[in-house]
Amino acid sequence: MSEPNPCRVITAVCRLSYPHLFRTSELSGKYQCELIFDSDDDMKNLKEAADLAKRNKWGDKPPKKLRSPFKDGDEDRPDKEGYDGKKFISPRSADRPGIVIGPNREECLDPSEVYGGCYVRASVTAFAYTHETGSGISFALNNIWKVRDGDTFSTKPSAEDDFANVDADSVGADLL
Repeated sequence: MSEPNPCRVITAVCRLSYPHLFRTSELSGKYQCELIFDSDDDMKNLKEAADLAKRNKWGDKPPKKLRSPFKDGDEDRPDKEGYDGKKFISPRSADRPGIVIGPNREECLDPSEVYGGCYVRASVTAFAYTHETGSGISFALNNIWKVRDGDTFSTKPSAEDDFANVDADSVGADLL
């Protein structure tokens, strides 16, 4: 059995946003999501893992310009619901994450069960990188545990709301 990776951590309960967990994102070609946190206290273990990944790669001499994995909702998502006054990270992976739901951690097979706005814990691994566009710290997405439902971030109206004021008797009458 291998040694545990100290850069791999379990997040505090947070809100899931922009989930691409069952299929890759068309933009990045990766499985990804955003994890939104209420306060810096919720992110203590993430910050420690990110700092360790930075020290493991560069020791005491990290690059002067280093991209942080920690984003500010007010600055980076100013017009998006759920981001006001929050911090978030955007973990991603080439491999599909394992997804479990509920207190018994049952495997989730239905993509509609895990949506933007539900509450999750995530297993992520901090890593440091350097490539032609710069250097930074990021998080790999390992697994997701949906712990409870939440209000969806979707602004799309439900089918019930869309057709609430349409007379059922007149449906299709204009097509005859």
